[in-house]
Parts: sequence; structure tokens; C-alpha cells
Amino acid sequence: MTSDARWLQQAVALATASVAEGGGPFGAVIVRGDEVVAEAANRVTLDLDPTAHAEVAAIRIAARTLGTHELTGCTLYASCEPCPMCASSALWARLDRVCYAADRHDAARGGFDDAVFYELFDRPRESWPMPVHQERLADAAQPFDTWLDHEDRTAY
Repeated sequence: MTSDARWLQQAVALATASVAEGGGPFGAVIVRGDEVVAEAANRVTLDLDPTAHAEVAAIRIAARTLGTHELTGCTLYASCEPCPMCASSALWARLDRVCYAADRHDAARGGFDDAVFYELFDRPRESWPMPVHQERLADAAQPFDTWLDHEDRTAY
């Protein structure tokens, strides 16, 4: 068994256990070298938090564990292909790579149609089911100007 398969098996086991505990069928493990830095399962319905996906939860735990917002040197192993939110979170976390077991089609068969969101981002915003509208204020860029003027800022 490859090391990728080993960690993916752990993510799948977390996902399966999550279902038995009333959570969603998703699990994630973050590994640095041969060390597990974080693991989590989906808790969307348990915590009433639509962002409590396994991958996001594991990223949060890993960042706290390592004391940094950048997870360079780490790999995220997910029981299923990350949704757009989780994939974006992995990019923001600067993970070295993501490896997953099941894909979006398996998730759709289980009633989790992430493909809808992947397709949504390819369409013009005017066609989205939720309006997204910019109301440009005169001082809209002020937070960024303040950020640029702040000498002690932490880049990310």
C-alpha cells in the first residue's frame, strides 16, 4: 500500500465513522512527512455550520497545531474530491498538494451535488440563483490602503 493510500484509508474511515455519529460522509487528514498534523470529519449538520466541511476543519486544526496560517510542507488527504470552498481553502493554506479518494460524481450519487457549484462559477453572475451585487462606496478601498500602510502586517 502506498503512503497516499494509507492516509486516504484513514480519511475514508473518518468519513464512515462520521455518518455513524450523525455527521456527513466526509473525512480529511493533513500530513506533514509521516506525521498526522490534523484530522477531521464533516460536522455541517451537527454544528449547524455550512462551512464545517472536513477539509476546512482539518485546515483550521492544522494551522493551530503548527502555529501558522501557511501549511507549506503538508498534504491534505480527503475522502472525497474537495468542493470549491474546500479547494479554495487548501489553496489559501498553501498546502503542497491535495489527494482524494471518491470524486464529485460519487458525492452526487450520495446526494451531495458539488458539481453544481463547480458549474456555477463558470457562469455569469447574473445567472446565479443568489444575487451577488457590488455597491461601490467612495471609501471601499480604505481597508486595503490601511493594510498597505501598516508596517507590522503579516503577508498571506
